[in-house]
Amino acid sequence: MTSCLGRWFRDPLFLLCLTAGLLAFVVQSGELATSDTTHRLQTTHWLWTSQPQVLPAEYPEFGIPGRGGRIYSQFGIGQSLLMLPADVVGTWIAHWPIFSEYEDDPTVRSIVVSYSTNILVNVLTALIAFRLLRQLRFGVKESVAGVLALLFCTTHLHYTQNMMENNYIMLLTLVGFSFEYEWLRTGSRRALFIGTAAFGLNLQTRLTTGLDLMAGCALVPIVLWFDQVRGRALWQRLLDYCKIAAPVYGFFVFCERAYNFYRFGSWTGTYVPLFAKVQRMQDPSLPANFPWSTPFHEGVLGALFQPEKSIFLFDPLLVLALVLFVLLWKRLEAEVRAYAVTSLLLLVGYISFYARYTYWAGDFAWGDRYVSTAVEMAAFLAVPLLVRYRASLGRWIWRAGIVLVAASLIVQIASLAFWLPLEIYQMEELGHPTFVIALRFKNIAAFALGKMDAWGLNTETMTYDSWDYVHITTWNFLPFLLRRVGEAPRWVVDVAFAIWFAGIGALALVLRRLRKAISLELPEA
Repeated sequence: MTSCLGRWFRDPLFLLCLTAGLLAFVVQSGELATSDTTHRLQTTHWLWTSQPQVLPAEYPEFGIPGRGGRIYSQFGIGQSLLMLPADVVGTWIAHWPIFSEYEDDPTVRSIVVSYSTNILVNVLTALIAFRLLRQLRFGVKESVAGVLALLFCTTHLHYTQNMMENNYIMLLTLVGFSFEYEWLRTGSRRALFIGTAAFGLNLQTRLTTGLDLMAGCALVPIVLWFDQVRGRALWQRLLDYCKIAAPVYGFFVFCERAYNFYRFGSWTGTYVPLFAKVQRMQDPSLPANFPWSTPFHEGVLGALFQPEKSIFLFDPLLVLALVLFVLLWKRLEAEVRAYAVTSLLLLVGYISFYARYTYWAGDFAWGDRYVSTAVEMAAFLAVPLLVRYRASLGRWIWRAGIVLVAASLIVQIASLAFWLPLEIYQMEELGHPTFVIALRFKNIAAFALGKMDAWGLNTETMTYDSWDYVHITTWNFLPFLLRRVGEAPRWVVDVAFAIWFAGIGALALVLRRLRKAISLELPEA
């Protein structure tokens, strides 16, 4: 048993997964973070209890009238299904006598759901990301560095704490890419089935992940093209792909359409016209083309350069990836080129699709949440490429790359400090545009020094309710939130702090062990 544990703690992949799990554990607030996820959890509850999809008090702020005059959620059911096991367990635990009288936020149910779901998704993401990098012929060191950069240095970290659907979508997209690529190299029909099923399952979460599905379809011919496959051989491989992929995609499209028909009575439409109708009833001044009322150029330039949402500011690793793609293009292997092209096409597709959407920036979110997953996919190769080609890039490129990695890490850690609506509330007073990341650092310094009032950052001048005020005036981690709310017994708060600090210590130790394991250059994990 001891020797078995010793082998595990020398295995880079095991240590990488342990790192991912501990990281997800220590960054949790115990909250679901946004109303969108709260509504999706209500749908989860609807799946196995007698509760409605949308609580009566939430309409018309949320929900759409559907078949039978009932109010339904407009969201896909994918994330609700993901949270189902945790919701069942969390609801059961919440009824234990020791918790029966505690009903304040964060609730026992939300704590169980957020911790278990985010840890699971983070560990699985580490596994599949490592697998994909190894498939792209990166070494163990390079692959470990790439996965750590994804987990720590992109907006993936923020969405590990704030449980929107982004990380789940990225997990499925990475699974799709990895297993479709395996099929390309081995001809395994099982691998192709798994890959296409992952893309199809994504459709149940957000219909616009059809873009990810199209990226998966594009990956196949792009890899073959860079492999110099042409003519009849190319068409034969594409035909083999379609024989398996088409029925799988068809099945998942049918499932998504069936759920839409169940709610809104349409096999071909979406909820958008119904959503627009409900919103116009509340606000007749909305434009006729709502919710596609943003000028295209405004949405594109906003995603790229607006200081409140710029993808380059919130994910600096994207800058490094783009520079390295240009500098190293002729030296990259065919499969790396294919992944780079596919990920950039996916990014362009998301920016273009949401450019005219009224809420193109994702509304209450850190950065541009509709585009951030595609950004992470494109930035994914930055650190592996930097490590692989360090010797040939030159001193200044290497140093600039390290600066960007460090900047990315600092930005992502800062994103965890407070509940994400803080700067959004402040912008109601400060106006637009606002450099959100700089404002976040100012808030961290002000709060740490106890000078929120003196620096003009007193949230009492803003529009919020009392629940929001409690959540934006404390560090956004579970022990601090429990102490700030003040409803949990003191011993519970003390135990939470002890476990949290122990988790941070364990994370540091595992990272140190991982570094040692990599330095030994052990056989592949």
